[in-house]
Amino acid sequence: MASPGRLGPVSDDYIRLVPTDPDWQPRPAAAAAAVAYVAGLFAGPGDTVEQVRQVFYDRVTLIDAGVHTERIACPRCAGDIGMDWLGDLVRENGMSFDRLDVAVPCCGATVELNTLHYEDPIGFARFEVSAMNAVRAGYELDTTELARVAELLGHPVAQILARY
Repeated sequence: MASPGRLGPVSDDYIRLVPTDPDWQPRPAAAAAAVAYVAGLFAGPGDTVEQVRQVFYDRVTLIDAGVHTERIACPRCAGDIGMDWLGDLVRENGMSFDRLDVAVPCCGATVELNTLHYEDPIGFARFEVSAMNAVRAGYELDTTELARVAELLGHPVAQILARY
């Protein structure tokens, strides 16, 4: 606990929107329209957002959930996969990957990283729209809002809630 007059640890919360196809990227104008739309979702009375931005990645990049990433299960055998295994992959490859297919430690099957079952969703993408420290009555985007982002981008999206 922080002492009086001092701030304790401060975290940042993100809403991260990524295409469902890890290799897909939108046109720049579509990306800008999606950013403007998401920023507008946090423009009502009492609503705030610190930053909404778009990021284009050269390679497929891990879009994690920060501290929300706690459990991984295999889609083949349903066995638990330790977080240290994913950490080792990130240490070996960085946050970007040329290939998503890996042999899982539980049963040895070759699966794609984006098909593993993560307790809280994460993604792999070459593009994202993120909203940092957004505040409104309904924090995460609802299905109608996600559909509108997908329409603006021209591709379905997944939502990842992250805390760092």
